[in-house]
Amino acid sequence: MEKLRNGYLFPEIGTRQMAHMEKYPYAEVISLGVGDTTEPIPSVITKAMAEYALALSTREGYRGYGAEQGDKRLREAIAEKMYGNMGIQASEVFISDGAQCDIARLQMLFGSSMTIAVQDPTFPGYVDMSIIMGQTGEYDDKSNKYKGIEYLRCEPRNHFFPDFSKVPRTDIIFFCSPNNPTGQAASREQLKELVEVAKVNGSIIVYDSAYSSYISDDSPRSIYEIPGAKEVAIEISSFSKFAGFTGVRLGWAVVPSELSYSSGFPVLRDFDRIVCTSFNGASSVSQIGGLACLSDEGYEAIKDVIGVYKENAKIIVDTFTSLGKEVYGGVNSPYAWVHFPGHKSWDVFTEILEETHIITVPGCGFGPGGEGFIRVGAFNSRERILEASRRLRSFFG
Repeated sequence: MEKLRNGYLFPEIGTRQMAHMEKYPYAEVISLGVGDTTEPIPSVITKAMAEYALALSTREGYRGYGAEQGDKRLREAIAEKMYGNMGIQASEVFISDGAQCDIARLQMLFGSSMTIAVQDPTFPGYVDMSIIMGQTGEYDDKSNKYKGIEYLRCEPRNHFFPDFSKVPRTDIIFFCSPNNPTGQAASREQLKELVEVAKVNGSIIVYDSAYSSYISDDSPRSIYEIPGAKEVAIEISSFSKFAGFTGVRLGWAVVPSELSYSSGFPVLRDFDRIVCTSFNGASSVSQIGGLACLSDEGYEAIKDVIGVYKENAKIIVDTFTSLGKEVYGGVNSPYAWVHFPGHKSWDVFTEILEETHIITVPGCGFGPGGEGFIRVGAFNSRERILEASRRLRSFFG
């Protein structure tokens, strides 16, 4: 725990936001930072949860513990709706209380002796949980890296995909697509290379597809669209950004039966034991909401909400582009990745907050490859997104 640098990125931003609000008590702060959804959950989904919750107050409708792996109906619905013809079975789907919790349970499964690689920049939860599990060495101030972690540099000049020929083999590869924070979705050819690297090296890919519902082009939404991926990859995902369940808490992990250790023992059996030992199952109310999300009516309603965020992202991208900034993402993702060459990320964060009262996220919080960038999120009302655009144009224009 002592190896962890300062606080976790987002609590640190929260601390700075509170200090700013104390300094400027009458300022209207607009948060485009922490990726927390803001649009209401469609009523077809909340109605299903409400009816189930009310039924719990009756003898006929009361339910206690469910299966630790999740409601069978929801597991089947995810396998069918999210994975279609990819050959994923309901028994390979584990329902959880969110992707971040699955990261922790997977790290528990892997143990402290595993070596890991992460995209750089990357979601900080992968790194911080690796540190807590004891998989890393000390922090190196010169490189801004933890010893024992391989950082896969992803930047514009390599199309946000690492050069694996320059990276030592690791046991685990964490890979997020569309990437948080860069907003880039990996192409089919890139994912084919990733799967091939894992096969050659005997590595396990932990593939985070939490933002796959934002993909607009032909980029794969799942690693299992790639032939052979079921032999090397675990996929985690979430209802948080897909359905606005950031507070409701619901996610899932897919562990294919084809995935095994070098001994031939199925990884699925070990993960099942981890889940059943450390978890009593996702909330039954949340799981009913998940089922409603995957109904035809619920799914269409969710797509409309995602459309709002995607339009917000376009406004943000257009704003920074018009100001002459290099902007990435914002097409297959609710995040814009904005470059400020020659500047420190925390300095840009502070300047924007001080001058416009807008919260962003400093890119360096996602790894050394994020220095000089900020992440700007699209999770807010259209009115506040337009106001943020006005303020940014006024300040930078």
